[in-house]
Amino acid sequence: TGLATMFRLLLTRLAQIPIVIVVVSFIVFIFLNASGDPVRMLLPIEASAEDVERMRMALGLDRPLLVRYGEFLLNALRGDFGVSFASKRPVAQEFFARFPATVELSLCAMFIATIIGIPAGILAAVKRGSWLDQATMGTALVGYSMPIFWWGMLLIILFSGMLHWTPVSGRIALNYFFQPVTGFMLIDSLLSGQKGAFLSALHYLILPTVVLATIPLAVIARQTRSAMLEVLGEDYVRTAKAKGMNPRRVIGVHALRNALIPVITTIGLQVGLLMAGAILTETIFSWPGIGKWMIEAVNKRDYFVVQSGLLLIALIIMAVNLIVDVLYAVINPRIRHN
Repeated sequence: TGLATMFRLLLTRLAQIPIVIVVVSFIVFIFLNASGDPVRMLLPIEASAEDVERMRMALGLDRPLLVRYGEFLLNALRGDFGVSFASKRPVAQEFFARFPATVELSLCAMFIATIIGIPAGILAAVKRGSWLDQATMGTALVGYSMPIFWWGMLLIILFSGMLHWTPVSGRIALNYFFQPVTGFMLIDSLLSGQKGAFLSALHYLILPTVVLATIPLAVIARQTRSAMLEVLGEDYVRTAKAKGMNPRRVIGVHALRNALIPVITTIGLQVGLLMAGAILTETIFSWPGIGKWMIEAVNKRDYFVVQSGLLLIALIIMAVNLIVDVLYAVINPRIRHN
């Protein structure tokens, strides 16, 4: 049955995750160790050889490389990702303290990219060759080519510096105080019951969301147009039109449903790009999420934060790809049977 096939697909994908974890963690571990001695980076230049060796032994970096990797992997499987050099706090604790801020920003950006990108792609495909098609795809090309750091600073100068419409950095105005419940500022501001807190959180979210959504929006619009053009040329679509079926139904039901498969693939792949874009966006807007945290860790040579942070981000991307695989089967019955 379809459900049994979906269940087998889910088990197959879950079985692949440990292999991917080992490969990703090994690559991250090897590259970080090849990038330089973390002890030399942490200690001042004038530190003696005895001080270097003492710290290396204290951190467990004096043991063979493969032994340290095996220990790191076993500890990671138990949920122990080490302790930050800078804050002296567990890396997992710091990661999940900042995780909601990045998720909130990424979800809002993907929401904007999806609700604008898919209709724009459909419209461009239906009006193929018209000025509307050319304007839509031209704008998408500009958005895709826009460097995030330049685009973010440009919006800050315009809307924050010149027009004073939006704040420059942070997540909410300093005059609102409440105990975080979920870590998602939009939800916590509503739960606080303070008038204006939600609007303030939304106000601070506008610019970083627009910046982070720009590239995914452009990619989704172009992919939707391409998929729709391919589907609109199929025989069953021409037959539905010849039977006098409502054009909106032909496009919205028959064409769009089959065109959504590559679009969903694109949306799933954008999660990895959102993580990369979040690093720049969060740094520009001082957004207290994972991206800003990772940049600070690199600057401080916080070895365990960079190592474990990259692995945790890879786990998130794998989880999203697993959800995308399941959505394939939900949208297209042929994939379930195959």
